[in-house]
Amino acid sequence: MSSRPPRPDTQSAALWRSLAAAAAVIVLVLTGFAWRSVDALVADIERIGDLGLGGGSDGALDILLVGVDSRTDAHGNPLSDRERAILHAGDESGTNTDTIVLLRVPNDGRSATAISIPRDAYLDIPGLGMGKINSAYGTTKAAQYSKLTEHGVSAVDAQRQSTQAGRQALIKTVAALTGITVDHYAEVSLLGFVLLTDAVGGVEVCLRNPVDEWMSGADFPAGRQRLDGARALSFVRQRHNLPRGDIDRIVRQQVFMAQLVRQVLSAKTLANPATLRKLSDAVGRTIVVDDEWDVLAFLQQLKDLSGGQVTFETIPVADLNGETRSGESVVKVDPKSVKTYVGSLVDAGETTRTPGSGTNPTTTVTVNVYNAGGVGGLAAEVARALSAKGFRQGAVSNYTGDHVTSSRVLAADPSGPKAKAVATALGGLTIRADPALSPDSVSVVLASDYSGPGSAAGKVFDLSGTSTSATPVPPAPPIDAGQNGPKCVN
Repeated sequence: MSSRPPRPDTQSAALWRSLAAAAAVIVLVLTGFAWRSVDALVADIERIGDLGLGGGSDGALDILLVGVDSRTDAHGNPLSDRERAILHAGDESGTNTDTIVLLRVPNDGRSATAISIPRDAYLDIPGLGMGKINSAYGTTKAAQYSKLTEHGVSAVDAQRQSTQAGRQALIKTVAALTGITVDHYAEVSLLGFVLLTDAVGGVEVCLRNPVDEWMSGADFPAGRQRLDGARALSFVRQRHNLPRGDIDRIVRQQVFMAQLVRQVLSAKTLANPATLRKLSDAVGRTIVVDDEWDVLAFLQQLKDLSGGQVTFETIPVADLNGETRSGESVVKVDPKSVKTYVGSLVDAGETTRTPGSGTNPTTTVTVNVYNAGGVGGLAAEVARALSAKGFRQGAVSNYTGDHVTSSRVLAADPSGPKAKAVATALGGLTIRADPALSPDSVSVVLASDYSGPGSAAGKVFDLSGTSTSATPVPPAPPIDAGQNGPKCVN
């Protein structure tokens, strides 16, 4: 008799399904300009207003892409029995927003970066306090719905108003974390992911090792293979039995989205009227956008975009296996590092950047750390803290130079972004010139005055509400949609 444990409960299954949904909206946004029936496409999109959005004044258009697990289409119509069966959708209702992506498009429209935010990222949620980012929408919506119905508001109106409040809460939370103003909002249901995948005849993926994980339904051989929409759901929602859990799941989502963008942009896809019609139907049934967004103008701006200019990255993660003081498992992030990282992806003074190379100093600088003080192991602790923020680790040892009394950052270019990023990450250290260093490396010298991240004082004043034992996640190289074939992943 099989000893396999029982199937996960319906609520957990719904959570996993929702992780795939934002994959569809990214492709819908990034490839809609290529479709011939743009007028009809835009006319069928569901619109929502009053979300408190910005206006692209920071050198980029910032679009929040949210995936939801819904039993209805974008217009509120129930899914068919066949569609519900494909999605394994039960009867319960809820708002799962476990896939959250910030799309940054510079004002020149020549590139686009999709930034994934882990669903368990633990941060300050406006109006709720510290919590996981995926609770911002649902918790706010539930509280508002209860309040409205208690005051005599009809169920229909309460549903509409509370959903609006949930969306506004998520937008504010993302803005507070990243330091940017969200300019536009797009929401897509899980059905869109399946329809879009099937419309292009399936999407090719590649696995380093065979997979058989019953909780997600992922059962695949190693190597390259083409997945239809239903099997693709299992591929992108698996997180158990993966070396880095949710982070590896995000990487799967990113490589899948990159390959889907690549296929939709191909001449073979764009020359097929039947495929274009299926893609258009997927948009009309599954996507919701804010009513201030001139989609036609946006698509025109992106008309020259190619797959190589579309990259997929993830915010810096300080601790993958964080834990709150109450024992809740969370992903710990450093808001300062996130803001530096997100801001580095768009330079208002640049008109181009090399696809896949990024402009993020955090991931392109090697940091050497030297201990010039009397605290044993300090250099190793600070190097670990910098790695958690996404920096590359260089030499770690005791300092053998002249006696120093104040901590400092040394760089060939003391006014450059790489030196500034390191200095900021360590609490604002002084930067000094060292012509002997290469342009891609920075050195940190720690004296007895150091009290930033990695020091005993830094741990004492950690007010995030999480434990200080960190499991940092080294940043993965950016994934772009112009790669020849799918990137093999865990």
